[in-house]
Amino acid sequence: MISQASPDTTVQVRLATGQKHPELWTLSQSLEATFLSEMLKTAGLGKVSDTFGGGIGEEQFSSFLNQQRADAMVDKGGIGLAESIYQSLTGQDSSHVGR
Repeated sequence: MISQASPDTTVQVRLATGQKHPELWTLSQSLEATFLSEMLKTAGLGKVSDTFGGGIGEEQFSSFLNQQRADAMVDKGGIGLAESIYQSLTGQDSSHVGR
């Protein structure tokens, strides 16, 4: 079960400078990929075309393709959401991110 983190229960990660906690970073990237996948779906990417469509199979598997596209986007740097999520999970100040 995932619970809402409060400032006094935020995970404090102490690693060498520049290193990220591997599990929290992976979780952050996974959440960004899921968000991007939903955005791609909402934008209509992977929607079955009326002409030359692949039928019911294409419809059923389009979500997998969108997830792979989102994973690839995150692997290439994403939109910065994973970094913001990671900063929130570790309780670090993210005001310097992107500068």
